[in-house]
Amino acid sequence: MKQLVTPAIILSRTDYGEADRILTLLTPEHGKLTLLAKGVRRIKSKLAGGIELFSVSEITFIKGRGEVGTLVSTRLIKHYGHIVGRLERTMLGYELIKQLHKATEDEPEAAYFTLAEQAFEALDDASVDSDLIKLWFAMQLLRLGGHTPNLQSDMAGNRLDVAAVYDFSFDNATFSSNPRGRFTANHIKFLRLGFEGYPPGALMCIQGCRQLVQDTAALVSTMTATYIRR
Repeated sequence: MKQLVTPAIILSRTDYGEADRILTLLTPEHGKLTLLAKGVRRIKSKLAGGIELFSVSEITFIKGRGEVGTLVSTRLIKHYGHIVGRLERTMLGYELIKQLHKATEDEPEAAYFTLAEQAFEALDDASVDSDLIKLWFAMQLLRLGGHTPNLQSDMAGNRLDVAAVYDFSFDNATFSSNPRGRFTANHIKFLRLGFEGYPPGALMCIQGCRQLVQDTAALVSTMTATYIRR
């Protein structure tokens, strides 16, 4: 049978039998794959080094007649080892992988693979705030799912004013002018950059970033709970 080669990221690993594992992997060209890694739990397995979590590997596999294919070989491309050096970031990494697994279908677009890589890069860098990474990741899932809020005009169709203050309507994902509102132009600018896909490291450079993260977290969390499969 034809062997295929692709970069891959592990989303889940399940022990199977005495020495095997069933893997769910995310790839840029083949979507999500479910593969059987035979004998991978044995000490001398040649597959083990290329199926680490928080890593990008090159894998060779054979598609199965059913849902499960066979992993033939692996080669580690990059391991984001600093993630597991801090418990908080390790747990967040597990959570982001879990969210990505649930939010994607069997054949997700390549942008989801890129998102996973960018998330690992941010988690691997201790200078990038973990709360920002969590918020940024949620914004990307919303964006890729087609649920970016209206960050250009208000409910009346007027262009958002830098001098105005706004509230946010979850019914139509649009801001509305309100003198007692919670969101200023700085919040909206921050959300624009986040939803446009700027990486967490770049968002960290925005003045007052940590406060902006706190101020917009509930908005993004509510949208995620509404629109993203969890």
